[in-house]
Amino acid sequence: MSALFTCEEPSTWRSVYEKYWAVVEAKAKTKKPGKLLKLDKWYQEEMPALISSRSDKHINLSELVKLMEWKLARGKFRPRLQQLVASNSEDTVEKCSSKAFSLLPDVQAAISELSLLKGVGPATASAILAAGAPELTAFMSDEAMESVPGLKPIQYTAKHYALYLDRMAAQSAKLNKVDPQQDWTPHRLELCLWAMTTDAKQQLQILNEVSAKGSNKQQKTSAPDSDQRPAKKLKTS
Repeated sequence: MSALFTCEEPSTWRSVYEKYWAVVEAKAKTKKPGKLLKLDKWYQEEMPALISSRSDKHINLSELVKLMEWKLARGKFRPRLQQLVASNSEDTVEKCSSKAFSLLPDVQAAISELSLLKGVGPATASAILAAGAPELTAFMSDEAMESVPGLKPIQYTAKHYALYLDRMAAQSAKLNKVDPQQDWTPHRLELCLWAMTTDAKQQLQILNEVSAKGSNKQQKTSAPDSDQRPAKKLKTS
């Protein structure tokens, strides 16, 4: 699963990114029909627009409840969390999320602030921040974290999130150095890693061609020249 994360070819990443919605749609068919696709469209498109339209960035209680519904539909289902987030007051959610966004670019301080809300830990807090500041943050999804070398076993802590985000930010910066479009963000990388992992786990076979291309590129880069080093090639084969 970590093959994509270590890939430094922007074209490979973009091929995965372009298939993101196809993977979401295919996964949605394995669960309640249409629910995941509808929630993901809301989270990826509508929610960021709502947050950015406000004079002070924040979310309200109904948005927090819907975000939790999206999070559980996209990953592991934990019904107790829905009850907990719904028990927060409207005023508390708005004030807490507003303060969290004002603390950026100090992501760890923002995560700590949001974690004061009932039912909100580092993973849910990262989802809130990624919706309003995708250039600085990435959702702490299981699928993305297990794709980053050195992060297993996964821990749902602020410290583990900091390690994950550092790696995601560094990788997006690497891609932007060699990609003329320079549109890579930690959030966008998470979408790619989620899609690649989900495609493999669900055996959707949507990204098989992308995986094969990436593998072939790495082999061409790392394989020794057969004319120059035949002895080593014979030994390894």
